[in-house]
Amino acid sequence: MRELAEDFLAHKRLAMVGVSRQPQDFTRGLFRELCRRGYDLAPVNPEAAELEGRRCFARVQDIAPPVDGVLLLTSPRVTEAVVRDCAEAGVRRVWMHQGAGVGAVSEAAVRFCQEHGIAVVAGWCPYMFLPEAGWFHRLHGWLRRRRTR
Repeated sequence: MRELAEDFLAHKRLAMVGVSRQPQDFTRGLFRELCRRGYDLAPVNPEAAELEGRRCFARVQDIAPPVDGVLLLTSPRVTEAVVRDCAEAGVRRVWMHQGAGVGAVSEAAVRFCQEHGIAVVAGWCPYMFLPEAGWFHRLHGWLRRRRTR
C-alpha cells in the first residue's frame, strides 16, 4: 500500500471529490494542506462554483486540464459512481479516503478499479503518508500499518 500511496502523492495535479462547502470540515482542511504543499488541486462538488478560491467542477470528466489522480472523500455509495467517472475521464489513480470513520471505500468500487487498470489506495488517509504531518496522523498511520500486517 505504501508504494501505491507514494506514487499517488508524487503526482501534483489531483482532484478531490467530496470537498465540503463548510470551511471547518475535515475535507477542507486536507484540501488547504495539500495546496500548501504545492499540489494543484481541482475540487469536485456539484453544489459549489468555487472552493478555497479555485473553480469547482461538477464531475471528474469536466476537469480541464485533466488530473493524474482523484482523491475520494465521499460515501461508499457515491464512490462507486465516481470511479466510473474516473475511468471515463482516463484517470489511472484513485485514493478512497478512510480515516476514523466509514470513509469512501466500497468493495465494488475497488473491484471496478482493479478490473479497469486503475491503481487504487483503499482505506487510508493521505496525512498518514505526508512528510512532517502532525504526530496524530503519523501515529494513526503507524497503528494502521501494524494492524494490517
